[in-house]
Amino acid sequence: MSRQQLIQQIKQKKTFLCVGLDTDVDKIPEFLKEYPDPAFEFNKRIIDATKDLCIAYKPNAAFYESRGMKGLQSLISTYEYLPKDCLSIIDAKRGDIGNTSDNYAKAFFNEDVTGMGFDAITVTPYMGNDSVTPYLKYDGKWVIILALTSSVGSKDFQYLNTGEGYLYETVIQKANTWAGVDRLMFVVGATKSTEFTNIRQYAPDNFLLVPGVGAQGGSLEEVCKYGITKDCGLIVNASRSIIYASNGEDFAEAARAEALSLQQQMQAELEKAGVI
Repeated sequence: MSRQQLIQQIKQKKTFLCVGLDTDVDKIPEFLKEYPDPAFEFNKRIIDATKDLCIAYKPNAAFYESRGMKGLQSLISTYEYLPKDCLSIIDAKRGDIGNTSDNYAKAFFNEDVTGMGFDAITVTPYMGNDSVTPYLKYDGKWVIILALTSSVGSKDFQYLNTGEGYLYETVIQKANTWAGVDRLMFVVGATKSTEFTNIRQYAPDNFLLVPGVGAQGGSLEEVCKYGITKDCGLIVNASRSIIYASNGEDFAEAARAEALSLQQQMQAELEKAGVI
């Protein structure tokens, strides 16, 4: 999905919601466990219930890889089922170099080989450009670089003073020399909302993938106040608050209700910012 197509979807659907598919088979409703692939059945129903209210889906690779071959098949089936008008993001946070990085890129981008051809992948940049450029070899694919996370441990490295600012600022500035705003996004945690003004100095036009709204307590209003751009420039992810809104047979309906609430809030923010 190109940048222009992404912006078009945001305007058409009046939302910038990403639904995170952090599917834990121990947390899904019991009745689904009778299906041949419970995780995929769960994801399928979540997707059916929310696809008109969001512009992206983000499976977290760990929840599938931890289940071995069964989990991998669930992930492939989920990728195949994702709506083509939604950005598909694999949240893998890979961060290696050389042939290893080449093969990680192949795993998630080369559909002919692996059955998966996600639009975007999250990447850890702390081994430098060698850990990012292998993904950029795939035309039309997005690389989403970890910049500033919501975790308590973000202070350990991301806020280190380099003498020219914080390390996360250096990451953003350097990464933007590797590719343009049509290929690079950055992860910025919603609980860091007051930092968005500063981040926009270094990434004025990049899309930002923003986790932490919902179960983690981030404020959508604050994120938009400091981070929204004329093209929106935000993809706000919610995972647990949507997919685990209910653990009963009404889980898909409950997920839709939660997604609809966020979509309505996002529409108001888009109108306020003049994006739509």
